Amino acid sequence: MIQLENFQQVEEAINNNDAVLIYFSGENCSVCKVLKPKIEEEVIKNFPNFRLYEIKTDIYKELTSQFTVFSIPTTIIFFDKKEFKRYGRNMSIPLFLEEIQRPYNLMCE
Repeated sequence: MIQLENFQQVEEAINNNDAVLIYFSGENCSVCKVLKPKIEEEVIKNFPNFRLYEIKTDIYKELTSQFTVFSIPTTIIFFDKKEFKRYGRNMSIPLFLEEIQRPYNLMCE
């Protein structure tokens, strides 16, 4: 995942790609560390056109607040520059993949 450090980078990522995943995590978050490689592996394997980004909430607090992220990990999916879905803390990877399959196919294939 590519690290985002300011709002301009976030805007460019969202505006220049059809399918974007932004993963909000923290350094001391054990759930974040376990979930991140699983999400990354499955998205890369199943949805090759997705662009994957990460924002470290403990470092970029202002950027995190602009997306009204209050708990970590939080995953936000954007399709065609619009927020499609937001997943918080406890998420099911199979359900996550199932929910983004159809819009991904419509937008990217």
